Amino acid sequence: MKKFFAVFGLYLAAFAVFAGDLEKADRVYSAMSERFKNEVVIADRAEFVSDLLEVLAEEKKFNPNDQSIYFLIDKTHKASKNYEPADLVLLEKNDLFFLNKNGMYIRREAYEALKQMAKAAQNDGITLLVSSVYRSYAYQDNLFNYWVKVDGLEEAERESARPGTSQHQLGTAIDFGSISDDFDRTEMGQWVYRNAARFGWSLSFPKGYEDVTGYRWECWHFRYLGKKACDFQKKYFNNIQQFMLEYLNEWLQTEA
Repeated sequence: MKKFFAVFGLYLAAFAVFAGDLEKADRVYSAMSERFKNEVVIADRAEFVSDLLEVLAEEKKFNPNDQSIYFLIDKTHKASKNYEPADLVLLEKNDLFFLNKNGMYIRREAYEALKQMAKAAQNDGITLLVSSVYRSYAYQDNLFNYWVKVDGLEEAERESARPGTSQHQLGTAIDFGSISDDFDRTEMGQWVYRNAARFGWSLSFPKGYEDVTGYRWECWHFRYLGKKACDFQKKYFNNIQQFMLEYLNEWLQTEA
C-alpha cells in the first residue's frame, strides 16, 4: 500500500507540473503577434506541450558549450560582437557536395547533417552547391555596408542583415546554389525544398512573410535546427521558422 501511495504521489506531482506547462503554453501563445495567432492554431494543447518538451529535450543533444541551436537571431535579437561558434569545421573539397569558394566554415552539428543530406541528394542524381555558410560579425558588417552603397539603406535592410543579426554568424545557415531568385526552380532547389526538413534544415525567409522575418523571400537560405524541430515547425507553426523560434524564445523567457 505504501508503494501504491508513493507511485500515486509521483503521478500527481507529474500531473501538476504538466498542468503548469499547459497554463504556461497559453500565456506564451497570448504574447505572440496577431499574425502568429491568426496562422498558428493549437487544437490539442496537451499534445502540443508534449511535443514542445521533446523539442526542448532534443536541444541537450547539441554542443552544450555553444549557443543554443534554437537561438533566436533577427532584427531585434542579436548575437554578441565577439560570438563565434565553438566547433566550426572547415569545408574542404569533397565528393559529396560542391563549394563555390574556399575558406568556408560551418558548425559541426550542421556539417554532419549537411553530409547526410548531400549523400541522399547524390543518390537521387543531385549534387548540392554550398555558396555561403559561417560569417563573422566583422564580415557581416562589411557585407551590409557594401549593399547599402549598392542599393541604398532601405533596400539593403530587406536583403542583408546588420552585423550581429545574421543567422550566418551562428554557423548553422547555408546559402545553396547560386544565391539567386530562381534557385527554387532548379533541380537542386526542388530537391532541397522536398527533402531538407528530413535532415533538419528549415527555410528561413519564405515568400509572403517579410513582415514576419524582416527579410524578403530568400529561396536559397536554410538554417539547421534538427529534424525534431523541423517536424514541430511543420506540425504547429504553419511551417514558418520565425514563428517557431519566437515561440521557443518566449517560452524560455517565461516563468513557470
